[in-house]
Amino acid sequence: MVIALAGAAWLGVKANAISTDLNAANQLVPKLRNDVLREDARAAGTTVTQLQEHTSRAREAASDPVWTMAGAMPWFGANFQATSEVATSADDVARLGAAPLVGIFKTLDWKSLLTTGQGLDLEPLAAAQPKLASAARAVRQSSDRLNGINADTLIPQISSPLIHAREQLSSLRDDLDSAADAANVLPAMMGDKSSRRYLLLIQNNAESRATGGIPGALAVLNVDKGKLSLDSQTSASAMGAFDPVVKVDPEQSNIFSRRLGKFMQDVNLTPDFPTAAQTAQAMWKAETGEQLDGVLSIDPVALSYILESTGAVRLNDPHLQQISQSVLPTELTSKNVVPTLLSDVYSKISEPELQDVYFAGVAQEVFTKLSTGTGDTKKLIEGLTRGASERRVLLWSSTSEEEAIISEYPLGGSITGTGISPAQFGVYFNDGTGAKMDYYVKRTVQLIEQCPADGYSEVKVRITSTNTAPKDAATSLPEYVTGGGSFGVPAGSVQTNVIAYGPVQSNVETAFVADKKTGFAAHRHAGRPVGSVTVRLAPGESSTVDFTFGKIVQHSEPKLSVTPTVQSLKDVVLDTIPADCPPAA
Repeated sequence: MVIALAGAAWLGVKANAISTDLNAANQLVPKLRNDVLREDARAAGTTVTQLQEHTSRAREAASDPVWTMAGAMPWFGANFQATSEVATSADDVARLGAAPLVGIFKTLDWKSLLTTGQGLDLEPLAAAQPKLASAARAVRQSSDRLNGINADTLIPQISSPLIHAREQLSSLRDDLDSAADAANVLPAMMGDKSSRRYLLLIQNNAESRATGGIPGALAVLNVDKGKLSLDSQTSASAMGAFDPVVKVDPEQSNIFSRRLGKFMQDVNLTPDFPTAAQTAQAMWKAETGEQLDGVLSIDPVALSYILESTGAVRLNDPHLQQISQSVLPTELTSKNVVPTLLSDVYSKISEPELQDVYFAGVAQEVFTKLSTGTGDTKKLIEGLTRGASERRVLLWSSTSEEEAIISEYPLGGSITGTGISPAQFGVYFNDGTGAKMDYYVKRTVQLIEQCPADGYSEVKVRITSTNTAPKDAATSLPEYVTGGGSFGVPAGSVQTNVIAYGPVQSNVETAFVADKKTGFAAHRHAGRPVGSVTVRLAPGESSTVDFTFGKIVQHSEPKLSVTPTVQSLKDVVLDTIPADCPPAA
């Protein structure tokens, strides 16, 4: 009896010590994050040392022989085991994850990652890659260890901090994996050993395509040891129709027509960017004979994010100034670049060829400014990261090892494979007007969870579109913007092919337009169900499309990907509405 009481008292002392040190460690994590964000390497070093001291003591206490014996007890023993796992994981993360990262942070000059007229030194980033990979592996192992614990069997005092630790590790795991992958592929893709040449597609959101907008302006981006330059600027329209058409995945050609391989303007009717990029690369080779190393895509909204870091860009080219005819700004900023490129250029410049020249010229000026190294490195990284997360910046590499990594992230723009969520939905827009009217269309997309049917989940995908063009758009807007009825759509109206994707193995059950059940085109793409309908909106008119997906076998939280438009992503994607189901009998 005395021994039992002594053991219990000892366990109480150890429990208090473990709890104190783990709580102290938890409080240091946000401080360490702030130290890094403030670029205070000395403070970060001090904080990580304190973090290691606390996690080491917690691990040592949880390795005590009496504590280990308690873990073998029936019923309550799982709580001691779980506490030991949390302490061990915390110490592994501090020693093998946080400490090496702070070491990298101390030695890596982040300003050196901003390209200059002389390029940039990529060697420090390449040298950091092994340490980043090792840290990522340590955090991944700790995360897997905690995810393997059944929290439902633990008392609240143990399960609550366990769940909190899981969430923190999950976020850190994703960040570290991304950093390690970037350090793995970035040096080579930035021309560290040999120069790279990428096809640059500037997507125009005023005429929707599934990945963003019609790729009107084209150029080749040359990257040599981080130094950027543009050449071979042209337009998609100048390339004309390809005969014979470029071979494209038959499944996607069946959904989006043979135009995928016939016109450069239509390579991205498919939302799958790797397919669009490979097709564009093949077209460029057929046209010029040059085999490029990859494809980079960007839209004017992403350009505005870049300009937030570089500052305003002056259009010094006399030819550009002549084209603008004093009716367009000679200085582009993060505030005016989007309306200038997606609206004003069409209302102020009447000739399509000159519009393409202006587009290409602006791109040249922006990349020239970017290559000088002026601006805020942190803001540039934040802007590019935001652009990639919104799928406004997309990248494909012809090197399979690099593409295998890129495709795991939104930057890769893939809609199939392991990089997408199991319960992934997608809504994409393809213009059917043959004009630039999507600048005036406002859209929202929302997932509405339904009550299960026959044991399967159901989700309704709701898409609402409004044509905000003026009522007299047919006469007040230029014919190049309205299309002038050339493709059978009345001037001022907008016609859109609305495409919805569901998770693998599910089905598109029904489609409603304006609350009326309607027929729809049904297909499959890599096992994912695809439904599409065509919507036409006169000025001031709104319409709502509802697709219902059933037979959903995935039990994870539904995720949504959408075509990037002129609007801010937060205004397009609305919060998911959970199902309000009666309790099971």
